[in-house]
Formats: sequence, structure tokens, C-alpha cells
Amino acid sequence: MASNNSDKLWGGRFSQGSHELTDLYNESISFDQRLYKEDIAGSKAHANMLAASKIISEEDRDLILNGLTEIEHEIDEGEFDFRIDREDIHLNIEAKLTERIGEAGGRLHTGRSRNDQIATDMRLFVRAACDATVDALIDLREVLLALAESEAETIMPGYTHMQRAQPVLLSHHLQAYESMLVRDTERFEQARNRTNRSPLGTGALAGVSFDIDREATARELGFDEVIPNSIDAVSDRDFVYDYHSAAALLMVHISRLSEEIILWATSEFQFITLDERFSTGSSIMPQKKNPDLAELARGKSARVIGNLVQILTLLKSQPLAYNKDMQEDKEPLFDSVDTVLATLQVLSAMLPTCQFNREAMALSAEANFALATDYADYLTKKGVPFRQAHAAVGALVAQCESQGISLKELTLDQLKAAHDEFDEDALQIDLNYSLSARNASGGTAPDTVASALNEAKKRLRQDRQAWTTLQK
Repeated sequence: MASNNSDKLWGGRFSQGSHELTDLYNESISFDQRLYKEDIAGSKAHANMLAASKIISEEDRDLILNGLTEIEHEIDEGEFDFRIDREDIHLNIEAKLTERIGEAGGRLHTGRSRNDQIATDMRLFVRAACDATVDALIDLREVLLALAESEAETIMPGYTHMQRAQPVLLSHHLQAYESMLVRDTERFEQARNRTNRSPLGTGALAGVSFDIDREATARELGFDEVIPNSIDAVSDRDFVYDYHSAAALLMVHISRLSEEIILWATSEFQFITLDERFSTGSSIMPQKKNPDLAELARGKSARVIGNLVQILTLLKSQPLAYNKDMQEDKEPLFDSVDTVLATLQVLSAMLPTCQFNREAMALSAEANFALATDYADYLTKKGVPFRQAHAAVGALVAQCESQGISLKELTLDQLKAAHDEFDEDALQIDLNYSLSARNASGGTAPDTVASALNEAKKRLRQDRQAWTTLQK
């Protein structure tokens, strides 16, 4: 069965109708209807420019603007009939507009193509997605810093190779994640800056033959500037990649945090207790309380990373300028945006409800000879070459392991047997000693961590204020 191409806005050149499989395979309205607000905003700006440039009349402009407003309201209310035979969001809206206002609707497409139209819609969407993501990132950073402040005195083991390494403050650990999110914030801001350039008015690929004012539409739509090359304007999807790239790395950071939450919540670690509102149970094991939200956040990183690979693969072989392949850039983008925003929202709600087991964390911080480096540093500060100090303390660790005792249980005579530079003050080495000693910039000493927290909070306030100002 074939559809009548005379109903299509491009159908004048065709004498046969489309096969029904062509319509089904070719359509994008099932997903790009999500761009209706961007499409209508672009069309309104274009109509205003056409009237100001004397290309269409003010009467036609008013009819177009009123008709587009009515259509937007219908879509908002779920009353609009999206038709597959009209392929995409552009043709659905334009055809409905022409049905509603007559000949004036047919003048809207003067001086533009669906190629620059979809490029404009996509840039407006990605810009808004960057805005929403930065907002959510700033919120999550605030949550992490508040948690770091409330756990300022909580000591935990720091790990390397998933082995207990040295004691650190939990506040210091949490601030490490906030530092990652600072870089993520910067990446989305940079992505927004590169996105915010207007392709509208470049036509299919070669520009248009009308005396249009591209700068006027760019201003109305809030773009910083126009894209100077018409071919690049319609074929560029770097900005889509930019969002995917920033999103994938953000989700890697989220996955790392989620992995630690999952580990900390196990009976093996017992560092953290998850709120029941953010946990689930087992259908067969009554005792279970599973960290499913953290697991999902960890798992959802895979789909966002996959979407990044998809856009790279999609773009890699396309010749200039626009190709139908680009229809495939939308669903993965929508998916990544939705996944990132939902994940950030969930974490911002869940993290403040977590209860840390400070006693268990402190005990673990001192176990497994985590203070060994402090004993070696003690000798080094007495003038012993670090490699000699390292060897001496390594021998002490081996001795402790053979006797089933900790370094803290060694006597002064046993310490001196390993190296005669040990003195009575070495018996005072403990968690507080270890933490306080690491007071160099960036270290885990309490005063240093508190200072870093104050700087992070100041930076967050500045970022929030700057971002609020930009959005105005």
C-alpha cells in the first residue's frame, strides 16, 4: 500500500506515492515530537525576521505567530494529532499551520530548509539540556559539600589497589568527588558555549537567495553568534557529541561514587547504612536491603557511554553536508539527557539520608598496618634515608604479622631493634598523628581539609551566581 505524496510538503516532484514501509522507516515524528517547543520557537523567530526584512507581510507574520501559539498549546495539552505520513516535527507543525491559516502558512518556510531548521532545534535542545545538567550538578555538589561538612571529623581508610593504604578524613574523600563534579560542570558550560551558535538561515547547505537577517534570528533565540559557513552549519553535530562526551565522563564519576556506596553498604565493610526509602528488598530473601539505586546509577553509565560511541560512529563516515543518517542523533541524545538528569536528582536526594558508621570506619582506618607510612616518615624526619626507613618498617610489619599483633602493640625495644632512631615519641603514632601530619596543600589534615571545604563552598557560591546570571 502506498501513501499519496501529494500530501507531503516535498511531494511535487513525485508521481508515485510512498510505500507504507518507506513511511514507517523514514518517520521520526515518534521521537522528534519532543522538539516541538524548539521548532516553534525557531519558526516564530524566522517569521519575525521575514516580516522585518519585508519578505512576508506583517499580516502573514501575525497569522503565523498566532497559529504557532495555538499549535503549541494543543501539543502541551496532548490534543495534537502527530501523523507519521508527515514524517517529522517540522512537517507536522507546518502542515497543521497551513491547514489552519491557509496560504500564509506556506510562506513560513521561505528562506530556510529542514536542514537548518533541525540544526537550530537541536542546538536549542542541547543548550537547554546543558543548562539543566549544570543546575543539577551544582545541586549535587552542594549536597556533597554539606555531607563533607557534617562528617568533618569522621576518619576512614584510604585505599589504593582496593587495599587499605593510609587514613584519611571522609570529608576529604567526599571533596574528591566534588572536585570531579567541578570539572564536569566546566565541561557542560564549555559544551553550552560551543552549542550556542545559530545555523538558522543557511538553508539546505549553500545559503539562501533572500535578503534575510540571520543575526536578528540569532538574537531572538538567544544565540551568541551565527555560524559563518553554511555547509558546516547544517552538517555539524559536534555539539551533540560535546554533550555526550561530558555526560559519559560525568556518569563515569557517578559510577565510581556509586561503586563505593555499594561496597560501603556491605556487611564486609559496614561503613554506611542506606535509608530504606532508597533501597529495595529481595523477593526470596527477607533479610536483604539492596543498594539498587546506586547499582542502577553504576549500570546506567554504560548506556550513556554507549550513546557517546553511537554519535561518534554515526558521524565518522558522513560526507558533507546533511544526510538522513543524522536522524539517528536524537534518540540517544534524549536518552542520555534523561538518564543524566534522573541520576543526578536521585543522588542528590539519597546521599543526605546515608548514615555513616564512624566507629567501624575508624577501626578500619587503623587496621592492616595503615600507619606504616607514618612510622617510616618518623624515621625519615630523624635523618634516616627513606629507603632505609621503608625497609625497617617493612621488617616491623612482617614481625607483627608473624606475632599477630599491630604496630601499635610493639614495645619501644622492638622498635629500636628495627632501627635505633626510634624513640619514645614513636609510641604516640596514631590516627590523629597520621592525619595531622599531612598538612601540606591538598592533604588530609583536619585544618587543611576544613580550609579546602571553605574554598569549595566559596567556589560553589560563585558558580551558582555566575550560572544564574548567565541564564537571565
